[in-house]
Amino acid sequence: MEKAISWKKILILAIAVCLFAGIIVKCNQFQKTPLASYKGQKYEKAVVTKIIKDNLAEDGSRYGTQKVLVKMTTGTYKGKEKQAINPSGTLFGADCKVGARIIVIVNKSGTNVGFTVYSQDRTMAIYGFALIFAAVVCAIGGKKGVYAILSLVFAFACIIGIMFPMMYRGISPIVLTIIVAVLTTIVTLGLLGGYSSKTVSAILGTAIGVVIAAVAAMAFGKAAGITGYNVSDIEALNYVGQNTKIKIGELLFAGIIISALGAVMDVGMSIASTIQEIYETDKTLSMKRLFVSGINVGRDMMGTMTNTLIFAYVGGAMTTLVINYAYDLSYRQLANSYVIGIEIMQGLSGSLGVVLTVPITALIASFLAVRKK
Repeated sequence: MEKAISWKKILILAIAVCLFAGIIVKCNQFQKTPLASYKGQKYEKAVVTKIIKDNLAEDGSRYGTQKVLVKMTTGTYKGKEKQAINPSGTLFGADCKVGARIIVIVNKSGTNVGFTVYSQDRTMAIYGFALIFAAVVCAIGGKKGVYAILSLVFAFACIIGIMFPMMYRGISPIVLTIIVAVLTTIVTLGLLGGYSSKTVSAILGTAIGVVIAAVAAMAFGKAAGITGYNVSDIEALNYVGQNTKIKIGELLFAGIIISALGAVMDVGMSIASTIQEIYETDKTLSMKRLFVSGINVGRDMMGTMTNTLIFAYVGGAMTTLVINYAYDLSYRQLANSYVIGIEIMQGLSGSLGVVLTVPITALIASFLAVRKK
């Protein structure tokens, strides 16, 4: 009997994975509009074998360009040594030493080929830290740790494989983000907690909390005169909007929804789990008593979760905030600037979603717990 159930679960999972993969493939069946010309340009891996001309000054700084000999490890010129120019910039170039692994831009125009150092090869560092993260989560979390990694992969696949392509096709970023947030919540909480009344209440509470954060952000934007066109990189976004169907005015609010999702999901699951545990301990408790218990637990979580969101937004805008502080701008100038207004809008709307998730989830969880009797 258990074998039959196990095979049934595996079959359902296989069908679900195939269906999800099919949706991703279908969503990505379109041709992108070229926004820049990359003809004759490729990014390849290489290793520095010799410093031909150094640009290190006596004060320890680098000026001008460095000329290096590199051995190509990928692409058309794999295995061949080529001279490359290494610009000493903060955004481009690398600290080239013999043995350093780098990324080289290969520019080909007719019979002429140029090699320029783009950056340090960070591929192994990214993969290495990702594997360490996954290993630590699985080691500490056990089976649930594995499920947590799977849910993270699913969320990443939803964002990259479904949300971005459908935004590119002209579908509302806000609507898409809410759908992806709800779908991710269902899969994540379902994997971690199993599909029960506890999970259902957590999913509903999280979904409603995310929608509240989105509505609060749009209401704040309307009242403060802030739109998605008031962001710092609007020139690049306008160019993208003119050449694609992306609704760039909604991207700011879509970002707020995604940013708030993690904290809202955490609160929703915690409240639902707490109420379920309390009910399992004493099944004579009324819906009102369970609701009050959920609220009491939620009050302790509100401070930490709202701080989490505020600190996350401050961390993301740290350089901008420090620049404003250094220039000693007046209060009225700061308070009425778009940058500060957007940061406040993000922090407060996300926090409002977190706070209101507490009573909503507590109400749903207590109702479903008592209803089982």
